[in-house]
Amino acid sequence: MSDSSPQGILVCDKPQGLSSHGVVSRIRRWFGTKKVGHAGTLDPMATGVLVLGLGRGTKLLTYITGVSKTYFATIRLGSSTPTDDADSEPDRFADPSDLARVDAATIEAAVAKLRGPIDQVPSAVSAIKVDGKRSYARVRAGEDVELKARRVEVSEFQIIDIRFSSADGHIDFDVEVDCSSGTYVRALARDIGTDLGIFGHLTALRRTRVGEFHIDQAVTLPEDLGVAAPTLISLAEAARTLLPVVTVDADRARALMQGKTVAVGEWDAGPGADDTGNREVAVVCDDALVSVAEVRRNGGLKSLTAFAIDLA
Repeated sequence: MSDSSPQGILVCDKPQGLSSHGVVSRIRRWFGTKKVGHAGTLDPMATGVLVLGLGRGTKLLTYITGVSKTYFATIRLGSSTPTDDADSEPDRFADPSDLARVDAATIEAAVAKLRGPIDQVPSAVSAIKVDGKRSYARVRAGEDVELKARRVEVSEFQIIDIRFSSADGHIDFDVEVDCSSGTYVRALARDIGTDLGIFGHLTALRRTRVGEFHIDQAVTLPEDLGVAAPTLISLAEAARTLLPVVTVDADRARALMQGKTVAVGEWDAGPGADDTGNREVAVVCDDALVSVAEVRRNGGLKSLTAFAIDLA
């Protein structure tokens, strides 16, 4: 029996002021389905690409969460906030004489230190769990939270524009950041301000890319959720952007969905294989995603995550 509920991936342009969970709630109402999840939280202040899975698309989210991302952001130097962004009021301010000695060259030097692999301490109000409880929840409950540094990679960190404002006593500069999953752009803003001795926080953040999902694919949430919902990215199309693809016939597809190991012949594990030579792939039959499977060194194919499909 076929499942008529929505199945696939949706790229949404998250509006400012709405949480990622709030977007999920609206998508549930818009598409008339309960099974919706997202791949990577955006703070309420942030806008841009939020990738959502509907129906069996939620099974692909774990493969999307860990991909690299691109952001455009505005960093303000001269003050800091408890949340390292504009979701809270500034509570520390730089001495005007310290701010006056900062120029474009010193800002560029501070940015350069944060390019490449770095050990970053996430913001205390992040969603990281500490003993089973979100860090931000502990902070809001009045607890002091100290998170450990984590290795992340900032592959690109480019300054687009710098604006010096003597009247307001701050410096704003716009940046574009390409980074690994788990990188906090507001922590980059905080650390630049700390390095320069003048404090810093994030005032704007827009995510424009999550892996191969880009802002030009994103749909805007309508005010009227009664309007027709858009076509989803199919499971097979989405999987092709995340994993190598192996195509099988209907007989092998059935066997995989039954938990059997099937032979696919010679397989060149190549980059991405683990130390046993095994590798995860997307298995497709007649342009439908059958499973995410492991191709073993001997060429055998074993399903790891099955996607129920109808086979004639």
